[in-house]
Amino acid sequence: MMIRGKDMALSLLAVGTAAVAGYVLHSEQRTKRPSRSKANLGARIVARDAVPEDATVVDVSSQRLSDIPGARRAIDRAVRNDARDEWEHVTLDRDGAWSVVDTVRGSLPYYADADGAYNGVYVHYGDHIVVLDAIGWAHLEEPLQ
Repeated sequence: MMIRGKDMALSLLAVGTAAVAGYVLHSEQRTKRPSRSKANLGARIVARDAVPEDATVVDVSSQRLSDIPGARRAIDRAVRNDARDEWEHVTLDRDGAWSVVDTVRGSLPYYADADGAYNGVYVHYGDHIVVLDAIGWAHLEEPLQ
C-alpha cells in the first residue's frame, strides 16, 4: 500500500489539530485554578531592652497597623498567651495574601537587622513590646512537571 503525500498531510493535520486543542484545553484549565498564596503573620513579646535603639516603635492603635488583616489578631494572641519563647501565628489563605507581607514590610517602620535582633515591626501594646513579622508563600494547586 502506497501512502500519497496528500493523505500524509491530512493525517499530520488531524494529529496536529488534536494536539493544539489538547494544549488549549489544558491551558484554560490551569488559568481557571490559579495557585493560592498564603501569608503568615507572627508576633511575640520582647523585653524592652531587646528593642534595637534605631527601631521605631509603633503604637497598637496605629491606623496603618489596623489596616493589615490579621495583624491585630496575631498581636493580641502574643499578649494573651505571653508569647516570649515562641511566635504566635495567624495564617491568611486567600487571593492576594502576599500583599500583606509587602504591607507589613513597606507601610510600617519595618526593622531589619543582621546582628541578632528580631526583624519586624515593633509595637507598643499596653505594658508590652511586641514584634510583628510576616512571610508569604505560594500553594500550587497542581504539581510542577
